Amino acid sequence: MNSAVLQRTQIVFDGTDLSIDQVNTIAAGRGDISLSDEESFVARINRGAEFLDSLWQQEGVIYGVTTGYGDSCTESIPVDLVEELPHHLFTFHGCGMGEVFTLEQSRAIVAARIASLARGNSGVRYRLLQQLVLLLQKDVIPVIPQEGSVGASGDLTPLSYVAAVLCGERKVWYRGDQRDVAEVFDQLQIEPLKLRPKEGLAIMNGTAAMTGLACLAYKRAEYLAKLSARITAMMSVALDGNAYHFDSTLFAVKPHPGQNQVAKWIHDDLNVGAAPRQNSRLQDRYSLRCAPHVVGVLQDSLPWLRQFIHNELNSANDNPIIDGENERVLHGGHFYGGHIAFAMDSLKNAVANLSDLLDRQIAQLVDIKFNNGLPANLSGAVDSRRPINHGFKAVQIGASAWTAEALKQTMPASVFSRSTECHNQDKVSMGTIAARDCIRVLQLTEQTTAAALLVAWQGIQLRVRVSALDLEKLSTGLNTTITQIADEFSFLKEDRELEQSLRKFVSLIQQRHWRLYET
Repeated sequence: MNSAVLQRTQIVFDGTDLSIDQVNTIAAGRGDISLSDEESFVARINRGAEFLDSLWQQEGVIYGVTTGYGDSCTESIPVDLVEELPHHLFTFHGCGMGEVFTLEQSRAIVAARIASLARGNSGVRYRLLQQLVLLLQKDVIPVIPQEGSVGASGDLTPLSYVAAVLCGERKVWYRGDQRDVAEVFDQLQIEPLKLRPKEGLAIMNGTAAMTGLACLAYKRAEYLAKLSARITAMMSVALDGNAYHFDSTLFAVKPHPGQNQVAKWIHDDLNVGAAPRQNSRLQDRYSLRCAPHVVGVLQDSLPWLRQFIHNELNSANDNPIIDGENERVLHGGHFYGGHIAFAMDSLKNAVANLSDLLDRQIAQLVDIKFNNGLPANLSGAVDSRRPINHGFKAVQIGASAWTAEALKQTMPASVFSRSTECHNQDKVSMGTIAARDCIRVLQLTEQTTAAALLVAWQGIQLRVRVSALDLEKLSTGLNTTITQIADEFSFLKEDRELEQSLRKFVSLIQQRHWRLYET
């Protein structure tokens, strides 16, 4: 209990930038979350709502307040119906389909929406922000179907489930179960909101679903880049590879900084010169020799991916934008998720290439034609038991299947823009689909990575037996990982079911269990 308390992080929504790391902390349920009550912040938030109230009551024309939505913007809303309009917006968008987002993903989506609304440019009341923050504080999280958004006008259908929950409708995650929010609100004595004009649009007409997912995807990919470098070092040891492929002088002549960082990680892991090499092959195959070039594409992409995601997260991304300070209503298209779409389409490509790289390394290591003297399929069986044991044969097939599916998912979603909503939304981002694709590619790649960890570890154990490899001569980092794997997995001597081991290692990867390189 004490360690859990120590791990919690204070996060205050106050209109300043929220980081990708903070979204991940909130998503994991490790944030102590609050809303600023500074007088200046409260006043800035309320100023926009007060300006809107005065404007529409004076019969000012405001999109989505005194007009219908989308192509229906030419439809004038009678003054006596204006306050009913937000309820209709989240009601008719209640048509999501498919699997629902996980609890972690839904927390991230709520956090992303609060970050945007807290900028003070959306015309919502401070009271609405309080209700959103209360959802995170009490861990009463909307159940949100994954399918139904084209990424402009923002994530309308997914975010309608957030708006509805604020008002006491639909379902929530609470204490591990899906329950009717009305029951949970009654149990916790939470008063449902009645949305003010523009507040439904402010919640729904934005990029929070795709951006929340992007924050989660970024951290998973960032970790996989490091883990792929560590696994490559392990594979090189198991295959008796050429450590000089990662020499700093070699990489100095091709100065991509991320690529060179990956090469240095692998070079340092291999503790070059400490272990004698018996393999006579001058150049290792590409999946070893070119690993820094493959992983380096992702590593070099992380800075701009972070910038794209961070900027979207900390933007007012609904429509219209409300300038309460200068009393202006600015109609535009900030709900368009093009930056997140491009980031997620790019990220899933780079991540799938990691799966492809590790799959090729696995294929080398299990094959007696390429593994420099190790047993077929890395079976630990000996003597009369050898013929009936097949080691990692099926795991290699599985890794190939997961990789193929990951690669299949890399078609950019953003190029499949559709004209929707009576051709009002005639160019859309597909950002949410791109983000969902990226999450799927990450899952598949983590499965391949789990297989690669087990295969590389088994290969090193066999190299000790075959070539008298001295593990003490390996680097501290490499030895630490080898020891940590041994704590969770035992040497595969006789065939056994490996599904649960693979699932455990996928979970450990997603928890970022192994402490890797400091940057």
